[in-house]
Amino acid sequence: MAPRPTIRGLLIDLSGTIHIGTQPIPGSAHAIQRLRASSTPFRFCSNTSKESTAALRSTLAKMGIETHDNEVWTSIGAVNSLLRTKGLTRPFILATESAADECRRGIHGDPSLPYDSVVVAFAPAQFDYVALNAAFRVLMNEHPTQRGRPQSDCPLIATHCARYIGDSDGALSLGPGPFVAALENASGRTAEIVGKPEKKFFELVLNSLESGMHGQEGIVAVIGDDVQNDLGDGAVGLGFWRVLGTLRSGKYRDGDETREGVRPPDEVCDSFASFVDSLLEQ
Repeated sequence: MAPRPTIRGLLIDLSGTIHIGTQPIPGSAHAIQRLRASSTPFRFCSNTSKESTAALRSTLAKMGIETHDNEVWTSIGAVNSLLRTKGLTRPFILATESAADECRRGIHGDPSLPYDSVVVAFAPAQFDYVALNAAFRVLMNEHPTQRGRPQSDCPLIATHCARYIGDSDGALSLGPGPFVAALENASGRTAEIVGKPEKKFFELVLNSLESGMHGQEGIVAVIGDDVQNDLGDGAVGLGFWRVLGTLRSGKYRDGDETREGVRPPDEVCDSFASFVDSLLEQ
């Protein structure tokens, strides 16, 4: 692998890189403190969509992981931004209560109107036939709220399409991707993805970092445990230095970076803590 260039800013994945479930990965909290003390500009960018951004920050705080305002960027926040941009006010949302509330934040939809879109976050308790069939009917303009109304082009919006996630017991579990794919297959629609690895999501996070990186030489690095989502097309297109964390308790499995069709990372490290150690020694 090529030698690491000068890093002027860092984008950090959360689940599988900083923590697993409600447990911090050893050394991660201290590494964040060291980064902050070094004045290295960084942001957390996460596909986590099982809870709101505020709830996620609270969970991190309980693990001893301090975050500041405007440091944590999630795919749930990106959904809210997209709904506003598209003028969608009656989304049918498959998400937990706190995540759904953030999706609707500042959007005042009339409950007497039909659903105008479908949003899929990571909501394992809602991925059953009844809920998925209701979402399918919205996409097909056949939900009870849409009967007798002019047909509309209801978009399918997904926080991300990861096929699986690293779970709290160390094993892999299904992610939202297979359920999004089922809705795509049944409805004939293509989901609009708002989280990683989408270039627009990375650009949104990157814009919040610009003032802290002003005048600094080097490139932006991104670190995560998922070579396809954390380090995928958007990160490649923006020219990030892509760092794969290979801690076995996260999502990473041996050989992920060498699979067919996968763009290999620029750097591999054992853990976030070890990467920060080498970065600050550079």
